[in-house]
Amino acid sequence: MYHYDPELALEELDEDAVLPHPVHVRDMIVRARLTPDRALELNRKFQEYLHQFGELQKLLRPVLDELAHAKGTAS
Repeated sequence: MYHYDPELALEELDEDAVLPHPVHVRDMIVRARLTPDRALELNRKFQEYLHQFGELQKLLRPVLDELAHAKGTAS
């Protein structure tokens, strides 16, 4: 599992198009030994990732809702 391994997360992103959950990305940032300036820069990028991740969830929810409903009526 990639939860705390950035290299594995990169592999999964390349192979499976799986975005790591924001909580795990945050934990990776916290666990890394970064200078304060680098930590601040990564945190800013992380905030944008968090925003976009939430937007993608909003876009996907109606699709999944419709698919779940269609699956229940297709039987």
